[in-house]
Amino acid sequence: MFYAYVLKSLNHDYLYKGHCEDLDSRLRQHNTGMTKSLVPYIPFKIIYYEAFETVAEAVAREKYLKTAAGRRFLKTKVKDLL
Repeated sequence: MFYAYVLKSLNHDYLYKGHCEDLDSRLRQHNTGMTKSLVPYIPFKIIYYEAFETVAEAVAREKYLKTAAGRRFLKTKVKDLL
């Protein structure tokens, strides 16, 4: 399975959207600073994810979540977590 996911910084008003094959491993990578551009926003928690059969589907969903329509969608899905 492949996943499109949204992380929320616990200390900042910042959301990160991405895709991966292993959610737990990817969250650990983000929270240990392996993604250098995200270091100022550590720690993160997963607030939303969707599973897909192919990496292409996960990438397409990630791209959608980064659009204005995707941001509106997320506000309705995870409004209590934002």
